[in-house]
Amino acid sequence: MLPSRTCASPAESERGSASLEFITAGLILLVPLVYLVLAMAALQGGALAVEGAARQAARVYVQAPDEATATARAERAVQFGLADYGIDAADAEMSVDCRADTDGCLTRRGTVTVTVRIRVPLPLVPDVLSLRNGSSVPLEASATQTVSRFWRSG
Repeated sequence: MLPSRTCASPAESERGSASLEFITAGLILLVPLVYLVLAMAALQGGALAVEGAARQAARVYVQAPDEATATARAERAVQFGLADYGIDAADAEMSVDCRADTDGCLTRRGTVTVTVRIRVPLPLVPDVLSLRNGSSVPLEASATQTVSRFWRSG
């Protein structure tokens, strides 16, 4: 007598497919998630760098003895602030805006606003066909400081 064949239940016929589905779905969801974390980390680092550089540049600007020295010190502060986060300061733009009652930025109780602009490239984007410029995010930060009422030239 031949053994009778019985149909396997649906649960038995799909044995082992759960691990394959988990690996496939995991990779499809995990790769974009990892890239999102890397991109957000780069943007957060850039935001902290540009904000810190602007704040420190405004501080050193209002403490300088004259405007030429103030500009040089502010540019140096931006370079150091961006270098702490690994951002090339050559790509940064710094502008100084003054609101004073008389001519010049460094007058008593005048306000000085320093604005720093950078572009943060997204991670893992190749530098082919100049895609670096198209795949970067512009960031800008401003900081305002008031010149001391006791400030004097020299």
